[in-house]
Amino acid sequence: MTTDAAIRTRALRKVYPVPGGRRAAGDGQSPGIVALEGLDLDVPAGEFFGLLGPNGAGKTTTIGILTTRVRPTSGAASVAGADVVREPVAVKQRIGVVPQRPNPDRSLTVLENLLFHAAYFGIPRRAAAARARELLTTLGLGERGAAKVDEISGGQQQRLMIARALMHEPHVLFLDEPTVGLDPQARLALWEILRGLHAEGRTIVMTTHYMEEADRLCQRVAIVDHGRLLALDSPAALKARAPGGTLIELTLDGDPAAVSAAAWAVPGVLRADVEGAVLRAYADRPGEAIAGLIKAAEQAGRAVTNVALTPPSLETLFISLTGRRLD
Repeated sequence: MTTDAAIRTRALRKVYPVPGGRRAAGDGQSPGIVALEGLDLDVPAGEFFGLLGPNGAGKTTTIGILTTRVRPTSGAASVAGADVVREPVAVKQRIGVVPQRPNPDRSLTVLENLLFHAAYFGIPRRAAAARARELLTTLGLGERGAAKVDEISGGQQQRLMIARALMHEPHVLFLDEPTVGLDPQARLALWEILRGLHAEGRTIVMTTHYMEEADRLCQRVAIVDHGRLLALDSPAALKARAPGGTLIELTLDGDPAAVSAAAWAVPGVLRADVEGAVLRAYADRPGEAIAGLIKAAEQAGRAVTNVALTPPSLETLFISLTGRRLD
């Protein structure tokens, strides 16, 4: 593979073995569960790139391979010009990783966590101390250096993880679901920090299952599900691919199959399909279409237990591609 991209994967595949388990779909040899199936990605230097998908889509496995924690079953991947299988040490030196859950050493202070991390990379203590204090100030932790980890909030702990990941000036910063568990205020504060880091020219790769997060932060987004790449483009371009009209979801008290055909005949409905007990329809004028859809359901002997509306968005695109919501 050439090395002109910060990240490049080709036909990347990962099968997790299951003891005495079933064979992986489409694999005549390897028993197990397919987490990634032929993933091709190119992320240029300086891009803020998002991997968007539900839990179990393959996002964390992708990050695991790119950070050398998971060995691929087949295919190839490079980060900052180093092969993740043949040159794992070089990859580790060129990346910073912010895990899904903060994992600092709770026996140490905030500042000591950064100094110990710097020592792993051979950074002299005086330079490390200056770097650590600079990062803590930048990330709003300048007054918390002497505090033990358990004395700071969850949002502050996540900022500590970002500081730790940046101590050795990595080429690429990986964040795996960085705002899971944070309250809205802490999430917005972390967004601003990430925007600032990107403005400095850093390459950032982030996994998320929050549509708004991907939309607001990322220059390009890859939508993945069941280990496969379904779509890849800027958030604006992806939203333009979303099915026309507002998504109307009617949850029924039984099988909606009998309602599906009638839904197509409701004035204003552009498309309709079903999954489980949910009838999904797209309409340009949802307010008018809802009454017709409810009437069609009742005529088919089904009661409507819930109605939800979603305007054209990454969410509606994802639903149209996969037949299910991110959550």
